[in-house]
Amino acid sequence: MRRFLIPTFLFLALLAQGGAIAQTWGWDDGTVPYVQTPTEIVERMLRMAEIGPGDTLIDLGSGDGRIVIGAAKRGARGLGVDLDPSLVKLATQNAQAAGVADRARFEVRNIFETDLSPATVVTMYLLPDFNAKLLPRFLALKPGTRIVSHDGGIGDWPADETLTMRTPEKPVGIGGNSKVELWIVPADVRGTWTTSLPQHGGSWRFQISQRYQMLELEARADGRDLLVRNTRLRGEEVKLIITGIVRNRAWHHYFIGRAVGDAIEGEVTVSDGNNKVVYPWLAKRAP
Repeated sequence: MRRFLIPTFLFLALLAQGGAIAQTWGWDDGTVPYVQTPTEIVERMLRMAEIGPGDTLIDLGSGDGRIVIGAAKRGARGLGVDLDPSLVKLATQNAQAAGVADRARFEVRNIFETDLSPATVVTMYLLPDFNAKLLPRFLALKPGTRIVSHDGGIGDWPADETLTMRTPEKPVGIGGNSKVELWIVPADVRGTWTTSLPQHGGSWRFQISQRYQMLELEARADGRDLLVRNTRLRGEEVKLIITGIVRNRAWHHYFIGRAVGDAIEGEVTVSDGNNKVVYPWLAKRAP
């Protein structure tokens, strides 16, 4: 559900058209209506989050509970929070009717006072200003946590994935368009990292700067600076594409590993265009 201010004339017009809009008190001055997330968007949000058994979803501004119920039907456990007791009651009844009351619960709670730490997935349909206020709390979640928003960015944090689609049943907005965005909380990989590849250049050094999931990388091996062609950080997963001269030959290197604390562990595939070798990769962050 979305919490936002609608001009009085538009709100009255929507009511006159029989739009599915209810009124509730919000975090700002005055009344703030909610707008139901279209069923198709709920499906897309859950699909983008790759929700499934073992996940715990928290929906901020849960309204009639359709996102939490959808997640529970996929085997996840979910918590929906909303300030309106009547909506919390309605969502609880809907979960019971759907047969997922054991995995879907709802509470009257302010989103800013909700503990997000148990979540593996967070969903929301809120004002961008609210999303921006939640940014520090999102970044403090466990790396790999997925955050999915309908029609609202999160400050200056670029999304990992974006989907824009026509939504004819959407009751508000111009043109009936919806945007669904996914963020994956990134691991902290800033700093100087060293690794030893005895079979390929000996000691390697990586200098990493980081802004959200975007990395700037300098790589050096065998006494040479190497060319960094691409990088990706997706949760804890690190991928690096590096080319250059090692042991007097040109090589292509594809590093892939999982960053946990001060270690990145995985493998590197080394190729000269004709031959390919895979070596274990363990990088340690310098103190």
